[in-house]
Formats: sequence, C-alpha cells, structure tokens
Amino acid sequence: MNDDPLIKQLRQQISDTDRSIVDAINARLRLVARLKRYKESRGIGFLDPEREEWMLQYLTRANRGPLSQVGLRELFEEILDLTKREVQRGDET
Repeated sequence: MNDDPLIKQLRQQISDTDRSIVDAINARLRLVARLKRYKESRGIGFLDPEREEWMLQYLTRANRGPLSQVGLRELFEEILDLTKREVQRGDET
C-alpha cells in the first residue's frame, strides 16, 4: 500500500467522483423509467433516435474537456444502451 499523501488524496477524490457518477446514472435511470411509463400511457413510442442524436450534439457542444468529442460520444452511446437495457430489466421484474 502506498502511503504517499497526495496519492491517497487523489484516490479519495476519484472514489468520491465515481460515487457521484453512480448516483447520477441512478437518477437518470429513474427519470427515464418515469418518462417511459408516461409515454406508454399515452401511446407514444419510447425510443426516440432524433432526441438521442440531439442530446449527443448538445453534450458535444457543452463539453469543455479533457474528454474528447469521440470519447464523449462513446460514453453517451454506452449510457444510452445501458439505460435501455436497465429499463427493460425493470419491466421484467
């Protein structure tokens, strides 16, 4: 185990950030599940590729780095795919 105080501090900050990411994804999943239920109750299709593309473009413009534009697109494409899988899993329970 490394006793370097800076390493410990940075690792703690990384752990705190990772927890924030998990909290944010859970909040996103709850919102998407609500949206899906609402849309389905009104006979509206759940998936909206145009909205997904708009969101990716919006986030690309808002991104100030160091996350690259390619990395941002890869990240959010995976988040969108994960969200769809998780919402489906929620429907199965």
